[in-house]
Amino acid sequence: MNLDQAIRELRELNERVPKPMRLPTTYEVARVEQQLGVTFHADYRKYLLEASDVVYGTKEPCTVTPDGGHTDLVNVAQTAWDQMGVPRHLLPICEDNGDYYCINEAGQILFWSHNGATDEKWPSLAAWIKQVGIEK
Repeated sequence: MNLDQAIRELRELNERVPKPMRLPTTYEVARVEQQLGVTFHADYRKYLLEASDVVYGTKEPCTVTPDGGHTDLVNVAQTAWDQMGVPRHLLPICEDNGDYYCINEAGQILFWSHNGATDEKWPSLAAWIKQVGIEK
């Protein structure tokens, strides 16, 4: 499955909620990159711009729109890096009860437990979306 297919499938599963989220602008994505001092992997940027407003299942991936609340990427990343020991070369994209799913420079998704590094990983964002976000 490629990222376009994963996004298409996610969009089909999008749940109706009383106050839907919105997609970020390219400016908002660039602003968060600057705030964090990172450049997002192309797949993650595409996901943010095309599917980060989807609500489905129990996982709540990070968001980059203003007032993101508990899913705000800047706050999630700073907590992960400063308090939970996640290395700065890993960008948390989803926090789950003190554990983190992170993307690395190669676009792989790695699971970081509150106990530290694990061997659990996915070869791509699309594979993670399919296995963790869609199939659960």
